[in-house]
Amino acid sequence: MFLKEYFGTIYKSVKSLLSGMKLTGYYFTHPQEIQTEEYPDNRATLKMFDRFKGEVVMPHDENNEHRCTGCQACEIACPNGTIKVITKQEVQADGKKKKAIDVFVYHLELCTMCNMCVTSCPSDAIKMAQTFEHSVYDKKQLKKVLNKPGSKIMEGVE
Repeated sequence: MFLKEYFGTIYKSVKSLLSGMKLTGYYFTHPQEIQTEEYPDNRATLKMFDRFKGEVVMPHDENNEHRCTGCQACEIACPNGTIKVITKQEVQADGKKKKAIDVFVYHLELCTMCNMCVTSCPSDAIKMAQTFEHSVYDKKQLKKVLNKPGSKIMEGVE
C-alpha cells in the first residue's frame, strides 16, 4: 500500500511538471502569442488601479500649505510605528499658543500599506499615492519627511 502511494505521487508530480514544461515550450516557440506585460518598457502607458496603495504622501498647495493639524491620530492608528509626528508650540498673532507640526516622519520600509493612518486622519492631510517603485540600495533613503520646509497649515483647518 505504501509503495503504491509513493509511486503514485511521483507519477502525478512528473505529469504536472511535464504539463507545465509543455506550455512553457509552446510560448517559447510562438513568441508572438505571449500575453505578459513588458513592465520596464511600458512605463509611459502603465496605469495603476484606483484602489492601489503605494505610499503615504502629504499634499501641499501652491502656497506650501498643508492640512495637518498635528493631532497625531495617524501615528496612534499605525499598527507598527511607521509614522512619527513631532509637534511644536507656535505663538499666534493674538498671543495664544497653538500646536503645529515641526516634522512629519514616514518610514516607508516599515509601512504595510494598510491605509489605517489615512482613514483615521480627521483633516484629510495625508493620502495614499500611486507610486510603487521604491527599490533602493540604502535603507536610509526610505525614511521620508512629508512636510516640506517652511510649510504651514492652511487657513480654516482646525
